[in-house]
Amino acid sequence: MRPWTQGRFLFEGRKIMDFLQELTWRGLIKDVTDLEGLKERIKSPMTVYCGFDPTADSLHIGHLQQLLLLKRYQMQGHHPIALIGGATGMIGDPRPTTERSLQSLEEINANIVGISAQIRAILCSSDLPVTIVNNYDWLSKIDILTFLREYGKHFNVNYMIAKDIVSSRLTTGISFTEFTYTILQAADWLHLYQNHHCDMQIGGSDQWGNLTSGSELIRKVEGSEAKVFGVTSPLITNSDGSKFGKSEGKNIWLDPSKTDSYTFYQYWINVSDNDIIDFMKRLSFKTPSEIMSFSEVTEKQPHLRLAQKALAEELTILVFGEEGLSSAKKITEVLFSGQFDALSLSELNVALADAPSARLSESALLIDCLVLAGCAKSKREARDLISGGSVLVNGTKVTDLEYTVEKENALHQSVTVLRKGKKTYAVIRHM
Repeated sequence: MRPWTQGRFLFEGRKIMDFLQELTWRGLIKDVTDLEGLKERIKSPMTVYCGFDPTADSLHIGHLQQLLLLKRYQMQGHHPIALIGGATGMIGDPRPTTERSLQSLEEINANIVGISAQIRAILCSSDLPVTIVNNYDWLSKIDILTFLREYGKHFNVNYMIAKDIVSSRLTTGISFTEFTYTILQAADWLHLYQNHHCDMQIGGSDQWGNLTSGSELIRKVEGSEAKVFGVTSPLITNSDGSKFGKSEGKNIWLDPSKTDSYTFYQYWINVSDNDIIDFMKRLSFKTPSEIMSFSEVTEKQPHLRLAQKALAEELTILVFGEEGLSSAKKITEVLFSGQFDALSLSELNVALADAPSARLSESALLIDCLVLAGCAKSKREARDLISGGSVLVNGTKVTDLEYTVEKENALHQSVTVLRKGKKTYAVIRHM
């Protein structure tokens, strides 16, 4: 959709929402530097940027909201710029608690390669392709005297200290290095304004201070006629207080070598009913009326988990493609049905990544394998499990106490899957 005017959306069959109203309904707008001015300016194409610091070699799902926001503007006919902080990443955006560990230029450059590929994949468009820039290309050329004279003189220390992220660190201490971060980010927007006609910056609510610093710097350098707009969106949080974007303490990455498509898919499948509609509003491209339909189904028939499945499918395709979704759904189905022979060896390894495993160099009785893999504490318990019909080998129930686990009968001549009861899995890996 590229209307070159403010997009309008039919909602619940009667109310028409324009683009900014829809973003507000989705919970994607918190603060705006000049809302009335933006309502008029957004009627024609704009250049919109968002920054990403290369603190790792992959983005994670915590970055999805801003990435997809850039895509929403792109779909409305605006030009997205993704700025990767090759320079600011060497300093680190101040955290509420402690100083960040400084990374080397080599580490950051390696991270930029991975992040750039992910941004390009999500924001690819033949009409308005994303522009990816690295602020090291211009910030590295500013010497200290130029920094102090041309940029530092525009910033009042009292004004900087009053910003939330800085004031929260005054009791524990903040280095001059991190203190200057907001100046460098402001310099980024000034550079993009001057060289790319970029008149809008978006970011999470924790970036409000940096956005206002940038808009103020542009006004002071370019004059009051320079109209730019900073827009923040609330950070995504889980209603139960747990951290969004983590599963069992681990980040959910957008890099398939760090997080496989099955784990990614399952993260969304397991989102609570209390959170799923909020997440769908923020991260799905489904229309407001479609989302409200999912809300009604979630309220009336939560056991169907239709909203979770819809969001899981949409986001898995976006990040991993159709092949990734197909693999994730196949693994999900096999874990339910027990037909492990339908999976490739790599899919088996993904499906059973968290299951306890043991190595076997020669054939062994199933009784011994159950003890070896931790499914039974003793041979006596193992015999009781087998006799009671509670053990499956590669999806088939085994009640023979003399059953032997052999490499020749293993899946892909490599893996034997043991299941105790309905949900307890273990893996025998044949050497």
